[in-house]
Amino acid sequence: MVNMTIANIIDVVNGEYYGPEDLLQEEVTQITTDSREVVEGGLFIALKGDRTDGHYYIPATYEKGALCAISEHVLDHEEEHAYIVVADARTALKELAEFYRKQLSLTVVGITGSVGKTSTKEAIASVLSEKYRVLKTEGNFNNEIGVPLTIFRLTEEDEVAVIEMGISEFGEMHRLSQMVRPDICVITNIGTCHLENLIDRDGVLRAKSEIFDFMNHEGTIILNGDDDKLTTIGSIYGREPDFFGTVDESLDVYGDHIEQLGLYGSRFVLHDALGSCSVEVPVPGEHMVTNALAAAAVGVTMGLTNEEIAEGIRKFTSLPGRNHIIVSDNYTILDDCYNANPMSMRAATEVLCSAKGRKVAILGDMGELGSGEERLHYELGEYVGASQVDLLLCVGTLSKSMKEGFITGRNQKLLDSGLTPQESMEKANACVIHYENIGKLYDELFNLLVKDDAILVKASHFMGFDQIVHLLDQGA
Repeated sequence: MVNMTIANIIDVVNGEYYGPEDLLQEEVTQITTDSREVVEGGLFIALKGDRTDGHYYIPATYEKGALCAISEHVLDHEEEHAYIVVADARTALKELAEFYRKQLSLTVVGITGSVGKTSTKEAIASVLSEKYRVLKTEGNFNNEIGVPLTIFRLTEEDEVAVIEMGISEFGEMHRLSQMVRPDICVITNIGTCHLENLIDRDGVLRAKSEIFDFMNHEGTIILNGDDDKLTTIGSIYGREPDFFGTVDESLDVYGDHIEQLGLYGSRFVLHDALGSCSVEVPVPGEHMVTNALAAAAVGVTMGLTNEEIAEGIRKFTSLPGRNHIIVSDNYTILDDCYNANPMSMRAATEVLCSAKGRKVAILGDMGELGSGEERLHYELGEYVGASQVDLLLCVGTLSKSMKEGFITGRNQKLLDSGLTPQESMEKANACVIHYENIGKLYDELFNLLVKDDAILVKASHFMGFDQIVHLLDQGA
């Protein structure tokens, strides 16, 4: 790793060195916080977690060939090995990521937003890979541990880094931006996420806008022009943002003639500074068109042709847990279980409603919504009740409010269709079941489903809905 000598690392983290002096000018080959991933010549940073303490594994990393370790205390019986003692290993991790980022000459695309960060990251990486060697965030490694680990994976051969940046509180994006130092900043949208700390959408906007704090002052800002909060952002460092979207034809990158192809994706016409072309998005959902437009905007900034942009979008695939379609022997499963908030829940419901056959939504609690959490669950239920969803199975404490909202929404829909109040209420109640936990759902699940059902599975990550996806995929 360029310039990552033990001597430089000591200076960066303001640490105290223990070990052979002749190793000080050696460059580490890798930096990791996972002892299982240590390679010959690597640096292991021992972090204390809720379940385990990385210091316990330091001796094992030396056996695997680690050149050095970072510890928060002096080690016993390790006189022959190199290690650095610091006051706080997590701070050292971030300091090293910031230093290493500065050693590399490449373009960094930083992505944030309330919904669609991971899908947009994947789309951008797919587009840019048509022209450049690209490294992207793996999975959802987007926090103050995952971002530095992504930075450490970069090499001098990489031409572009596409880095996802997720937050839950004020100041966190500031710290991420200090490490990432993006040349291109992309914000997907401003929604009702992490309201427990960020209060409201204006707070979310302020927190996400911290991405600009350490961006390249000659860089590019790319924003969703369909988002009412993002359109309030003006000049940053004397540079006007570029906007993408589907509502205003005057946007820098614009999509129209959108044709939804159900669970097979969509098709639209892309308009940008290069002209116009037809684009196929292989992942379902109207919101995926917006994500593709963000990728197109980055592609234009990075000098790709529209043909290259269209090909990159065509090759884009979703990740498990994120708008991922699984066609099993019995069901079509929309696996969107990695996380959830009101905005993404509605978008996923729209995708489900584009499917053929009976539509079943298995939805769970959404976390970090603050004092309005019950109301937000009720409003989501009301939205689902007014939709084309045939059966809602909701799980969790807060989802009791979702059930109540569903009955209200479905009852009104049935009343509008001409049913009597008694008939509509009976039918509405028959279309929704609430369960306290996943175990209760498991007891009845396969008795409620029929062959060829289209099933949406979505909740906040802590609900563990990936178990439901696995169960459905196995069919038993």
